[in-house]
Amino acid sequence: MRARRLMSRLGVVFGGSRGIGRAVAQLLAQRGHRVVVLSRNQEAAQATAETLSGAEHVGLSCDVSKDHEVQRAFETITKTCGPVGYLVNAAGINRDALLMRCKSEDMVSVLHTNLLGSMLTCRAALRSMLTNGGAIVNIGSVVGVKGNAGQSVYSASKAGLEGFTRSLAKEVASRNIRVNLVAPGRLDSSPFLVM
Repeated sequence: MRARRLMSRLGVVFGGSRGIGRAVAQLLAQRGHRVVVLSRNQEAAQATAETLSGAEHVGLSCDVSKDHEVQRAFETITKTCGPVGYLVNAAGINRDALLMRCKSEDMVSVLHTNLLGSMLTCRAALRSMLTNGGAIVNIGSVVGVKGNAGQSVYSASKAGLEGFTRSLAKEVASRNIRVNLVAPGRLDSSPFLVM
């Protein structure tokens, strides 16, 4: 009975139209879950959702750095798809540059997308997970742990995401919600080949 219930859970993947997020969406669909793919680009999200196997999947647009868009996305998801069982935060950007050459607006954009965006989506997803349990996976980076020249802002966003994930995991563990972070290394142009 429990296995059947888990197979029908809803997976929500931010940044699900390409890269790691797309691979996660495909894996969730292959395992029998319904999937909502979110991307800043509505057409890309919908196109990815249409390629997924199994149940009817949904593609929505959302800029995770904007609280009102995250709230709107979760209202739509809850009304049309039901409670969220799995949340994957794979949306992210980088604006690589030496700190001395990094523009302030690029710093804000990276921090808002990579760190604040995951905070906003986690907070919104917890509303349904507090009742039903669930799992959250944030996609970090080895750069957040080891650092890299020319990526100080990106590194800070991913290091902050690690601290956020550890703390949130402790906050919600008693409510049957798992929160984890995956920190992949550099990805080659080939999909998901870790160097």
